[in-house]
Amino acid sequence: MYSLDKRSEAVVVLITALAVLTLVEMGLSYWENRKYYEKRDTFTNIYLTLLAFILNLVVKTSTFFILDYTWHFRLFEIKNAIAYWVILVVVQDFLYWVLHYVGHYCRLFWAMHVTHHSSEHFNLTTGFRSTVFEPLYRVFFYLPLALMGFNAIDILYAYLITQLYGNIVHTQYHVNLPKWYGWIFVTPSHHRVHHASNIPYLDKNMGMMFIIWDRLFSTFQEENAPEPIKYGLTKQPEDTGPVNVLFHEWKALFRDMRKAPSFKVKLQYLFNPPGWSHDGSTQTARAMQREYRSAGQSQEIL
Repeated sequence: MYSLDKRSEAVVVLITALAVLTLVEMGLSYWENRKYYEKRDTFTNIYLTLLAFILNLVVKTSTFFILDYTWHFRLFEIKNAIAYWVILVVVQDFLYWVLHYVGHYCRLFWAMHVTHHSSEHFNLTTGFRSTVFEPLYRVFFYLPLALMGFNAIDILYAYLITQLYGNIVHTQYHVNLPKWYGWIFVTPSHHRVHHASNIPYLDKNMGMMFIIWDRLFSTFQEENAPEPIKYGLTKQPEDTGPVNVLFHEWKALFRDMRKAPSFKVKLQYLFNPPGWSHDGSTQTARAMQREYRSAGQSQEIL
């Protein structure tokens, strides 16, 4: 197992490399007039990153305690160091996929996750545009890792590594990768799809490091729609100030719950996918995609 000093050195190297890549991308975008960056959007990304960092620090002790306490009830231990780390990273990435899936298909969690998708730009700083409140509930998705015998420090370290990988795929630059790579790992192309608001791309490619989960569970989509990618939300908030960027979806959720005709419908607004409505006045992503496919098939017949 790595010592804490070795891990700290590796983290510093990886974060430094990511910072350098971000500056390089920013410089190239400006030099080539690609307009991948916009000043206010970049400052918003930094602001949300700082908020998430502060909240992570606040809950760090409780996160460690919960994982460490659960570890004492572990069901087994993996003795081989290589198998230990491979299984930890793979299972942790799968559990992140589950967390991410819930963030897209349960409106309560979407209200927290939506900040990460609200930018109409896509660049390496978008990767820092954090789901600010995620540290409050993320630990509960990772409890199975502690039960599998992975200790708290290793779980947090594995999460950091996969998170850093997840950051570097937030780029519009086209990277030539072997075909086999894109069958296993998330690529920038895959993640551009994830951040698109085009109807065919909604709620697709939710893996952090491995794309295999999306291929297995039918949430995979190639970057091949006929229209150019449009980043952001299907309905952007008019107010993108520092408070509303965090709470605009909460406001919309509470408005919908207030107009619900019964307590049961209020709960449906809370736990059903974004876009669900009791009167059919709005649509979920899946409903829009079915309509989109039907329209395309109709045009083919004509």
